[in-house]
Amino acid sequence: MAILRFPPSEQLIEGESEVRITLAGLGIDYERWDLSRVAADASAEDVLAAYSVEIDELKRRGGYRTADIIDVHPETPGLDNLLARFDKEHTHSEDEVRFVLAGRGIFFLHLRDQGEDKVVSVEVHPGDLLRVPRGTTHWFTLCGDRRIRAIRWFQDTTGWTPLYTGTGVDQYHQPLCFGPAYLGPRVASTLSA
Repeated sequence: MAILRFPPSEQLIEGESEVRITLAGLGIDYERWDLSRVAADASAEDVLAAYSVEIDELKRRGGYRTADIIDVHPETPGLDNLLARFDKEHTHSEDEVRFVLAGRGIFFLHLRDQGEDKVVSVEVHPGDLLRVPRGTTHWFTLCGDRRIRAIRWFQDTTGWTPLYTGTGVDQYHQPLCFGPAYLGPRVASTLSA
């Protein structure tokens, strides 16, 4: 389940309803989906078929035209170059929507609201669905296991390109994943299952 962190106070927000409510107040959609429909090693086609109803509903609600699977792991060729495309502050001209099937990562959201300038980190885990609306300033990186498998939705079938801000704010926020060790053995075992 996602964990929110608000630097510099290091305030943590956990728990499905608390995370959902807090993110909604920031303009970010968060849901939890059941992971029991497919085996962890299911093919991309099987995953897309198993979640076809939800995928189609999200397409309808968000105007998304396509969905696919991204599967990144430490042996992915060119992983460092791929990650370097998204670990600097940027925006997109369309929403960034991810349903995490395996692995963990951190979305950093740079939010400017009513004169307040803050960065919030959202550590996503298997079962988390996050929608970062177009134009939201953010960046993303993987946790230490360098693994993520997720369903992605796109409004433009050619995908999206990061539009870098060049502010450098990302340099002051290092990835800090809490993950299974932080969550305790009972929750950790469900994350690794």
